[in-house]
Amino acid sequence: MEEKRKKVIVAMSGGVDSSVAAALLKKEGFDVVGVFMRFWGDGKCCTPESEKRARLVCEKLGIPFYVFNFQKEFKKKVVDYFSKQEKSGLTANPCVVCNKEIKFGLLFKKALSLDADYIATGHYAIYKDGRLYKGKDKDKDQSYFLWKLNQKVLKHVLFPVGNYTKPEIVKLAKKFKLPVSGIKESQDICFKVEFNKNPGEIIDTNKKIVGEHQGLWFYTIGQRKGIGLAGGPYYVLSKDVKKNILIVTKKEKDLYKKELLVKNV
Repeated sequence: MEEKRKKVIVAMSGGVDSSVAAALLKKEGFDVVGVFMRFWGDGKCCTPESEKRARLVCEKLGIPFYVFNFQKEFKKKVVDYFSKQEKSGLTANPCVVCNKEIKFGLLFKKALSLDADYIATGHYAIYKDGRLYKGKDKDKDQSYFLWKLNQKVLKHVLFPVGNYTKPEIVKLAKKFKLPVSGIKESQDICFKVEFNKNPGEIIDTNKKIVGEHQGLWFYTIGQRKGIGLAGGPYYVLSKDVKKNILIVTKKEKDLYKKELLVKNV
């Protein structure tokens, strides 16, 4: 009697990494299903073009292709969280929340309901012996985006590209003849949120006014470029949310701290 093949649902973005992940899993003998997730109507990911590419990849590989609409959940869990954090003067990491709540939350539950044994993504990370490791390509490593995942989820997750470097993945895409060549990679947030301008003073460490900012949510602690001040370089040192003041410094060492407070570790 032939042993039943393990079923894996691959999160397909239409990009090189997830496409090669699907191809590698099929080559290994898994029962592979491609899934494209719609997150945001006006963004850089999940565009009609990327959905079309993901569909073409699945056709090329001869595997089923489905589209899941998570727009409503994505707005509530990721976009609204991001907006709230930024308006509070904090710098949010929406990818960490998206991975926990959407990709390895909603998709994970959906996969289990479809009798899948695993879900797989194109993340550059490695999971083995109950531990999450950096991917082989240290320049592309994405393990830090996955820190909120627990063992219950991780034991059902595969990271097929984790043991490869990006150049190796690009070569494999060509070898498998996948229709994903020449796609420009984006390192930016995949959605757009419009923040209103809220001008205020920019002061230095001597409390001297050196300029005007357009809204504290447009700046990140440690930021050097794009502050718009002459005579720099200046670094964003801190934000006074109550007074709507941006504090900057010319001394990079001012950014160094001997202690910090953390939560949600």
